[in-house]
Amino acid sequence: MKVVRRVSLFLVLSVFLLGTGGYTALKAEQFFYPNKYQDKERQNRAEIKEDTVSDLSKPEEQIIETAVEKVPVVTADTTYLIEEINLLDGTIQERQEEVPVKYIGLDRDSLIRELESYDKNPPLTELEMGFETIELTAFSKDRVVICKYYKEDVQQGYYLMVADHFVVVYEEDKRHLHMNTDILLENLSDALKAEIIQGKFIENEEELYNFLESYSS
Repeated sequence: MKVVRRVSLFLVLSVFLLGTGGYTALKAEQFFYPNKYQDKERQNRAEIKEDTVSDLSKPEEQIIETAVEKVPVVTADTTYLIEEINLLDGTIQERQEEVPVKYIGLDRDSLIRELESYDKNPPLTELEMGFETIELTAFSKDRVVICKYYKEDVQQGYYLMVADHFVVVYEEDKRHLHMNTDILLENLSDALKAEIIQGKFIENEEELYNFLESYSS
């Protein structure tokens, strides 16, 4: 037991002396090298101050809600304009119509698809008017403009005239021969002869063929 107590006492004494020596050495170093620790302390203070200022200078994060703009669509109140363009003479006729029910609720892309379908399969009445194509030229929720292009067949007239005692048909300009006939001028009435000699005007193909059927042999 005495040996144990001596050993314990020795250890305690050694630890005490070691701690005292370390503390004394630290104090001595601080005394002989004061700037070393002052610089470290200043640096630590500066870092703490910088972090504090940085935190204070950070603006509070704000959540900005981005307003999602609604995609414009055709409504019953949308102004619906039709422009009809004659490709032969360049004339334009504009009119306002009620919005077709099938177009209500459509956005721009959907309306374009509908017009493409119309372009591929136009109504017979449109074809009879010389329909060529259709396109969307303006689109918003307030106003839609659709252009229809036509190339109407111009009904040209003809002239009945005489060549070598036979009735011939010239185009409206009287310069281009349209066709020859087997109708002899002498077989016609005197009044009709006089008209043809002077140049009898025929308004369209239907009237021309009615004449040819009536007087051809």
